[in-house]
Amino acid sequence: MNLTVHQQIIIQTLKVGSVSNSSVLQIGAAGVIKSLSNLYNTGGYTRPAPPLAGPSAVSLVPLPAPAR
Repeated sequence: MNLTVHQQIIIQTLKVGSVSNSSVLQIGAAGVIKSLSNLYNTGGYTRPAPPLAGPSAVSLVPLPAPAR
């Protein structure tokens, strides 16, 4: 069975709360969603960041506890 969908979508405002590496944003109908991943060096960095100094190298971002 073939299904043809014709749509016209007008979006005045689109607010995206968060984006991660596995996010999919779909507007309208799609027969196939092809994955695409881009990594950009927007800061123009040429080498890795230096390691944190001192014994209190703690993440400043609260991370969830690992699942058991």
